[in-house]
Amino acid sequence: MTTSASTPNTAPDMALVTVAVGILIDGAGRVLVTRRAPDAHQGSLWEFPGGKVEADETLLEALTRELREELGVSVEAAEALMVLEHDYGDKQVRLDVHRVTRWSGEPRGLEGQPLAWQRPAQLRHWTFPAANRPILERLLAD
Repeated sequence: MTTSASTPNTAPDMALVTVAVGILIDGAGRVLVTRRAPDAHQGSLWEFPGGKVEADETLLEALTRELREELGVSVEAAEALMVLEHDYGDKQVRLDVHRVTRWSGEPRGLEGQPLAWQRPAQLRHWTFPAANRPILERLLAD
């Protein structure tokens, strides 16, 4: 877990944004990553797909919605992998990460985002947001 004490750029009442993250691994052991839009927070970096949990959703509902909207896949089964928090200074996030063990549909970038299937070891030198690095480390350790 990465956290930091109050920094000059962090408002003391900054809300923690909860994000549902899906780890899709194909039969060849490759994990799916997508590239953030250039104008997004942490733009143009690679990430594990997912998105913000809305107030009226459970984590699994948010994960299902986000992967359907972003990738066109339907989550059929998922298991908790890890939870971590990160303070970017301008934004605090809590990533609730799930390994998606079964899905239907072929993942594609429905929001125009590039995507790639890569073995975790091949992702070591790709540029990810800092909050995503512990996820990659966990995948490398498995």
